[in-house]
Amino acid sequence: MLLRSTLIYAPAILLTRVSALLLLVVMTRMLSQVEYGLLTLVVTVGEMTDGAVTNWLRIALLRLGGKGEVSRGSLVLAGRALIAATVLALAVAAGAATLIEPARWIEFAIAVGGYLVAGAVGRFALTVLQMQQRHGLYSRLEYLRGVLQLVLPVAAVFLFEGSFLTVSLASSLGALIAGIVAGVVAARRVVAGPARFTRREFVALGGPFIVMALVGFGMNNVERLFLNAWYGAGAVAVFAASYALARQPIDMIANAINIGAFPEIVNRFDEDGPQAAGQLLSELMALVLRLCLPVAVMLVALSDEITRLLLPADYRGRFELLFAIIAFSVLSANLVNFVFGVVMHAHKRPWLLIAINFLGSIGTVSLSFLLIPVLAEVGAALALAGGSLVSLIASIVIGRRLIRVPAPWRDVAASIVIAAGTGLAAALAARALAAAPVFAALAAGLAAGGAGFLALVWAFHPAATALFIDRLKARLPAR
Repeated sequence: MLLRSTLIYAPAILLTRVSALLLLVVMTRMLSQVEYGLLTLVVTVGEMTDGAVTNWLRIALLRLGGKGEVSRGSLVLAGRALIAATVLALAVAAGAATLIEPARWIEFAIAVGGYLVAGAVGRFALTVLQMQQRHGLYSRLEYLRGVLQLVLPVAAVFLFEGSFLTVSLASSLGALIAGIVAGVVAARRVVAGPARFTRREFVALGGPFIVMALVGFGMNNVERLFLNAWYGAGAVAVFAASYALARQPIDMIANAINIGAFPEIVNRFDEDGPQAAGQLLSELMALVLRLCLPVAVMLVALSDEITRLLLPADYRGRFELLFAIIAFSVLSANLVNFVFGVVMHAHKRPWLLIAINFLGSIGTVSLSFLLIPVLAEVGAALALAGGSLVSLIASIVIGRRLIRVPAPWRDVAASIVIAAGTGLAAALAARALAAAPVFAALAAGLAAGGAGFLALVWAFHPAATALFIDRLKARLPAR
């Protein structure tokens, strides 16, 4: 079940992540390091604010609005809440701009505002499609968003000046167009009827997520703000580029797993109880580690080749160390968000996530003060890793009191062996072609790592591998 839902959403997630990586490669060359650093700060503030604006809406709608037929009353009630929250977020973003980039705060506020509006429209529309169980259409519209958010920013730089504002607005326009298309398509199958929940129920479930996002600001890329304060936007550009390269492949897989797994788990909890949900969460944890850990290790093994190929020569940093620390942070955060955090969602106790995020934020902010002034980008990565680890430990301790999630120790051990073998194969192949062009070395490393991964997965999980191959063949076009 989890593998099937992962394969449904993986292509869409893959395209949007590849689009983001291609945009990074292009923009680090088309924009100055300072302008690219400011662009990443726009995304940082946008993501932090968006977490309080629309993420809670998706979870509340999926939890209360049901699936299949979606009533117009439910969407009207949710839409009003979204509009009010977005207006508030725009005001907050404008205030934050005066503190983060006082010399160009108007441009910064406009860029963040565009990001928030486009994100709100797109997230709302895609959530409705997911509630309607229109998974294939969801994927195709994500394809559209990925293409637009790559093409429009590149075109904007050629047509207008190469500034962070131009690129940010063009990217937001792409997301907005895709969101509007998704909204129009989703509206055609909305049925007449009252809301399936009251305003009080919606706020009671969604409200804690807003608070959670606020107290969790310390974990959501706040280290970039500290890095900007001490070293400027150029240092942020180096850290953000390494973070994107190390994060995107892991997040791509984890998000593909989560999009389909979240509704399945909460439905299993409602229908079969905590024990059945706990078993499914254990399988989810095993799948996340099985797929994400080898990718993380291979990224570290090939960090030199990746950065030499994809980043300009003026981007310098200790990338192997940065990749390792960031990969650990991302993997920890995904376990919190997509495994242990689901326990609180299933029990409709999202306020427990407030405590988890608060503890993680304290860890990240405290370590940022201590480490960033001394270690710059590495200090930012360590601060992020420290906060993620604190959050992970807290989520495990709190989650065990609600649902017992059996630890898949055999799968964990197998995943570690698979990851080690994958990374070793990738490193040896890349080093063997060290004298060749960097593209050849990277291609050899990826091929060897991929082959090693498939061989080891087949050895440890032959049935799952056979199922994956069958599903993949079924999705390929027939000749």
